[in-house]
Amino acid sequence: MTRIKRGYIARRRRTKIRLFASSFRGAHSRLTRTITQQKIRALVSAYQDRGRQKRDFRRLWITRINAVIRGNKVYYNYSRLIHNLYKKQLLLNRKILAQIAILNRNCFYMISNEILK
Repeated sequence: MTRIKRGYIARRRRTKIRLFASSFRGAHSRLTRTITQQKIRALVSAYQDRGRQKRDFRRLWITRINAVIRGNKVYYNYSRLIHNLYKKQLLLNRKILAQIAILNRNCFYMISNEILK
């Protein structure tokens, strides 16, 4: 049989992987087998951290709302505020409530007074 030279397909695949790992350090950006392992690790971590980021931001918003509530004696605590928000059907999510609490406290006080009525 005649010898068949490998084409450019494998080289193109490796180049694509190398471009992904170009910012990695040491062998993680030079050796093909190590690059593929690190790429898998990086993509797994990215996927997990997208979920973790959502949790972290929600915790931050809850902490900010609770700090404003307790600091100025607007309401008793965070959980009662949220419970009464739902009872009065004032559907504001925690992100918006946290922004209002930080940037526009008077508006936040108006919202809490509306709940108390």
